[in-house]
Amino acid sequence: MPRRQLSLVPNQPSAALPEGFAYHPEAISPDDERRVLAGIVALPFEDFQFMGYAGKRRVVSLGWRYDFDQHKALPAEPVPPLFRDLCREVERTSGFAFGDPEQVLVTEYAPGAPIGWHKDRPVFGSVMGLSLAAPCTFRFRKAAGQGKWQRVSLLLEPRSAYLLSGDARWGWEHSIPPVDLLRYSVTFRTLRKAVVA
Repeated sequence: MPRRQLSLVPNQPSAALPEGFAYHPEAISPDDERRVLAGIVALPFEDFQFMGYAGKRRVVSLGWRYDFDQHKALPAEPVPPLFRDLCREVERTSGFAFGDPEQVLVTEYAPGAPIGWHKDRPVFGSVMGLSLAAPCTFRFRKAAGQGKWQRVSLLLEPRSAYLLSGDARWGWEHSIPPVDLLRYSVTFRTLRKAVVA
């Protein structure tokens, strides 16, 4: 099957994806997506909580959860085999080198739900994501000085995966504008031992 070309929506024609960002358009099959979604909808989702505010999206943290009030990672329910197997399948099909996920964040985006500009918390190391059920725009930005930003975006298709490493992980922020359709994401993370200890 030929690879689909990336769908880029840069703010300027010369914009390029951040160094350290990798994308694979079909990391799992449609049958695998249906199986994973069937397992996901049974999870005990809760509204995303940030400093006393509830976000528009719902989440489940496995392995570890990040407590925004205490500013640290705390143990959570173990990562089940479904997600460990899913991580290995994404690695196999995409060629991404990730390793064993120590934290898995499953996020449900109802229509209209966004996620604001952020970097994944520094307690976490490598970050690999899998997009499910509906597409979304994945936006990057990096300070360019004098109040200006370097920006670039791409369309994450259902069943696609991405890997954040290097400058894409540590130098750029990312966000997702409000989605049009119900979407799920599975974010796999490792822990940075020196930060957790």
